[in-house]
Formats: sequence, structure tokens, C-alpha cells
Amino acid sequence: MQKPKRILILGPESTGKSTLAEDLAHHFGEPWVPEFAREYLEKIDRPYRFEDLVEIGKGQVLLEDQQAEKAKNFLFCDTDLRVIHIWSEHRFGKTDPWVLGEINRRTYDLILLTDTDLPWEPDPLREYPELEMRKYFFEKYLKLAQESGFPFWTVSGNREARMKMALTALKKIESQS
Repeated sequence: MQKPKRILILGPESTGKSTLAEDLAHHFGEPWVPEFAREYLEKIDRPYRFEDLVEIGKGQVLLEDQQAEKAKNFLFCDTDLRVIHIWSEHRFGKTDPWVLGEINRRTYDLILLTDTDLPWEPDPLREYPELEMRKYFFEKYLKLAQESGFPFWTVSGNREARMKMALTALKKIESQS
């Protein structure tokens, strides 16, 4: 059986990652992987610590692998361990070696990088509403996408425009396989 193409949706807070992952999954009738950090952080009654990031990372990987079992052609991933890496470096000045090892081990067929041109959506789990900070994080994710060696596309505009760009990118990788 052919493995599904793993599509990573990566970007700063409040840039439409979850919406795009869900929209693509619905369009193709395939599963998507929600951001595990949200589930984890909603359960703890304190600020997150460095050690929590590894647990969040392990939960994200487990969820992704479980959803991959259900996928036929595509698996749409709302973030991956690169997000853990960026937040860990930003907040604690270091990243757990397990996270870095898993980033190098796991592969994606396409990264869809979500731009910062959507309005901020307030959420108690989000930390940086300022556009300057969102752009700062976008540059960090862009660098990781470039370094990954995986094909990547930046998606921008409103919900419909992002979906159209994502579908174009998916057609392109489909035609190359």
C-alpha cells in the first residue's frame, strides 16, 4: 500500500493553519492532524515549562502517526516539531535533543507556509498578537522550511485564496510523483 503524502502546514500563531488543514482534509476526504499543544495546554493549570515541550512534541508525533494510518492519499498536519523547536528556542534558549532528532527523521512531501496577512484572532493560548512578532516568527519558519529540503509554498490572502494556492501546490507535487 502506498504511503500517504504528508503535507505540513507551518506558520506563526493566528495565520490560518488549522483552518487550512481542516479545509484541505474536507476537500480530499482525508484526515488531518490537529495541533496537539492546544489539547495539552488546555489541561495543565500553569504556564508551560521546557519539559512540557517534549511531551507536546511526543503527543504531536503520536497523533500524526495515528492519523497517517487512516490516510489514503494525503495527511494534512497542522504544525509539527519545528513549532516546538522555535518556541523552545524563543522561550527557553534551547531545544531538547529528542525534538531535533525527530525533526531530522520525519519527512514531508510539501510544506505550506502560512503568511501573516490574516487579522489576529484572539485566543487565550496565543502569546504574540503584534504583527511584528508574527513576522519575526514567520521568518524563523521560512528559514526552517528552506533548510528542510522539502518543497514549500507560501500561502497568503483570505481563506479561499489560501485554499486555491494550496491546491495548486498539491497538483504540482502530484504531477512530480
